[in-house]
Amino acid sequence: MTRVLFVCLGNICRSPLAEGVFRHYVRKAGLEDHIEVDSAGTGSWHVGEPPDRRMRRTAEAHGISLDGQRARQFEKEDLERFDHIFAMDKENLQDILYLDDGDAYGHKVRLFREFDPEPGDYQVPDPYYGGPQGFENVFQIVDRTARTLLHRLVEEYDLELRQ
Repeated sequence: MTRVLFVCLGNICRSPLAEGVFRHYVRKAGLEDHIEVDSAGTGSWHVGEPPDRRMRRTAEAHGISLDGQRARQFEKEDLERFDHIFAMDKENLQDILYLDDGDAYGHKVRLFREFDPEPGDYQVPDPYYGGPQGFENVFQIVDRTARTLLHRLVEEYDLELRQ
């Protein structure tokens, strides 16, 4: 089982969307028995809350469900538990790596948009304080990046896609 974790600041917008979109593609590819997907936030403000309603609406408009997700805070143990940890921006990346006392897990932690065919500044913008277009923009970034990431993991782990 390959374990994948997406991390943003509060775990209510970007990382739950990435979890939902990536899980959708994993399911569609028939790889649920090979890839586990989760998300977390570096901050604790929203622990236990569902994803932001605007992000849920945006995801639903594209056929992606974020139902059942609840925000949780990234923990030091996540560094050991997950095989791949994808930060939504550079600040999240630094916060995650700060918890890696002995530099033992840094090879697992990367910016999510390293897999984006159109990476821009390699950061997923936080749509929280913006309008609907910001949420749609984040969806488009996450969708294309998640598809590319899944193909990379399929190659890396020599997984067989459902036809």
